Amino acid sequence: MYLKIKIRIPFGVPGVTTKTIKGVTYVYYTYDRSYDTEKKYTKPTGTSIGKCIPDEPGFMYPNQNFLRFFPEINLPEEKEESFRSGCLRIGAYVVLSRIVAEYHLDVLIDQIIGKDSGLFLDLCIYSIIAENNAGQYYPDYAFNHPLFTEEMRMYSDTKVSDFLGSITRDHSISFLNAWNAQMDHRQKIYISYDSTNKACQAGDIELAEYGHPKVDTGEPVIGYSIAYDCDNSVPLFYEDYPGSIVDVTQLQIMLAKADGYGYKHAGFILDRGYFSRENIRFMDKRNFSFVIMVKGMKPLVRDLVLEVKGSFEEKREYSIREHKVSGITRTGKLFPSDEKKRYFHIYYSDGKKAGERERFEAKIDQMAAVLQKCERKKLPQNLKASYKKYFIFNYMNEGKKDEKFMYAEEDDEVINQDIQLCGYFVLVTSEKMTASEALDLYHSRDASEKLFRGDKSYLGNSTIRNYSTEPCHAKIFLEFVALIIRNRFYTYLRSMTQMTGKKRNYYTVPAAIKELEKIELIQQSDRNYRLSHSVTATQKEILKAFNMTATNIKEEAIAINDELIQIAARRLQRGSQKDHD
Repeated sequence: MYLKIKIRIPFGVPGVTTKTIKGVTYVYYTYDRSYDTEKKYTKPTGTSIGKCIPDEPGFMYPNQNFLRFFPEINLPEEKEESFRSGCLRIGAYVVLSRIVAEYHLDVLIDQIIGKDSGLFLDLCIYSIIAENNAGQYYPDYAFNHPLFTEEMRMYSDTKVSDFLGSITRDHSISFLNAWNAQMDHRQKIYISYDSTNKACQAGDIELAEYGHPKVDTGEPVIGYSIAYDCDNSVPLFYEDYPGSIVDVTQLQIMLAKADGYGYKHAGFILDRGYFSRENIRFMDKRNFSFVIMVKGMKPLVRDLVLEVKGSFEEKREYSIREHKVSGITRTGKLFPSDEKKRYFHIYYSDGKKAGERERFEAKIDQMAAVLQKCERKKLPQNLKASYKKYFIFNYMNEGKKDEKFMYAEEDDEVINQDIQLCGYFVLVTSEKMTASEALDLYHSRDASEKLFRGDKSYLGNSTIRNYSTEPCHAKIFLEFVALIIRNRFYTYLRSMTQMTGKKRNYYTVPAAIKELEKIELIQQSDRNYRLSHSVTATQKEILKAFNMTATNIKEEAIAINDELIQIAARRLQRGSQKDHD
C-alpha cells in the first residue's frame, strides 16, 4: 500500500537505491547482508520502501516498509478542517451506522481498540461503501462522508497505515471472544462453514505459502474461512491460516474452536471438500450433527443411487418443487466400522443431468483426442494412470523397452455406468430428517457463499497487498467486521424482497448503497449543512427495508449538522486559546 503523500527519497542513507521494473521506478532499501559460504560472496537482503513520482525527481510515495525502517521521519496524520467537502453523502452512512448500533459494534470495538475505535469503524464502512480496502484512498472517502472518529477527524493514509500496524492478534481474538459470547448458546443452530484463499502480491507475510488455490495465479496464498450461523443469518467467527493447509484438515481445528466459543448444540453444513472419515468421527466425538455433501460417487453412494434409481424420479410425492428436484431418503452406514445410522438423501434433477452429461462426454472426447496424438509413441505415465478408467490401451511390444502405444478403445461399460449417474447427488445427515429438510438446510449455505463473494467482489479483499504480517492480520480482522455489517444490510434487503414478493433491481447491496449515496447535505453560506433535496420514492422504498423513513433521514441530517457546528466551534475556541497563550 503506497501512502498518498510525497517525501524526498533518502538517498543519503546507505543502502537506498532505485530500480525500474516495467517502466515504474521503485525505491529499495538494503537492510542486511549475509555471507554465502558455498558461493563465496555476500548477498544483500532488501525490500521496496516506496515508488518514485515520475514528474518530480527526488520524490517518492512511501509504503508501509518505509514506516518500518524509517520511524524517525514524521509524516502528517490528520487533514485540516478546511479540507472537508461542502457536500456530504449521508444516506448509506446513516443506515450502516444504525446496523453498527444494533449489533453494539461501536461499544465492542471501543472496548477492544480504544481511542482509535472510530477510525476502525470508518475503515469498515469505507470498504462497504467504496467497495475498496486500499488505505491510500480512505482520505477521499473521509472528505465527503460523516465519520465515527472523535470530532469527525479526517486522517491521512499515513495514520491509516500506522493504525493497521498497531492492531495485534490479541485485538482480533478479544473481539471474536466477545462477539461470540453474546450469542444465544442454548439455541440449536446450524453453522455453515466454508473457506477460500487470498492471493498475496507482496511483502513478507508468515501465512503466505504456496498451496492449492481455487484459481492459481502463481502467487502464494493465505487460507481464510468463515463460520456462519444460518438460523440467525450472522457471521460468527473467522480463521486465517497458512495457504498450504488443505480445507479438509482445517475442519477439525474449526470444530474445536466452535466448541470453545460455547456452541455445544450446533450442527454443521459442509461442502464436499470436507468429507472424510476422520472428520465424521471427530464430529461424532464432539456430538455435533452435520449435513454434508458426499464427495464424488463413492462405491457406497453409487450402490445407493443404483438401488433407488427409477423408483422416485417420476413420482409427484418425491418432488421438491422449491428446488426443482426429486428426493428420497435411505438409511445406512458411511463406512464398515461406522457405529451410527446415517441418513442418505438421494436427489435427481433433469436440468443437472443434461449439464453433467454434456460436460462428461466433452471430457471423454478431449481425453480421446489427447490419446490419439500419442499413438505410436511411448505413453506418458500420468496418462496411463488418469485415463485407464475410461479407456482400454493397446500396445506394441507391451512390457518391453521398445513398448509403443498403438491406440485406445473407449470402455463403454464404465462410461455408460457414469452416464447413468448424471443428474444425481447425495447429502448425508447425522440426524433424521426428510430429503426436503436436508436440502433446505444445505441451501441455507447460499448466504455464506454470498458472504465470500461479497468479501472478494465488493470489499476489495481478493488479494492481500500488505507488506508485513501484523497489518495483514489487521486487514482480515477489519474485513470480518465489515462483513458482519454488510451481511446485515443484505439480510434486511432480502427480507423485504421475501415479504413483498417483488425483486426490485435496487434491492441488491451495491445498488441500494449507490442509491442511498445520493442523499446529500450541502453546506450553505451560513456554514450550516442542509439536505440538497427531498428523499426520492426509490430511496424511501429502500429505507423501508431498514424500518426507516424520510423523517429519520431529516432527523439524522439535523444531528450531523449540529455536531459539525459544535466541532467547528470547539476547534475555533481551541485555536483562540492557543493564540492567547
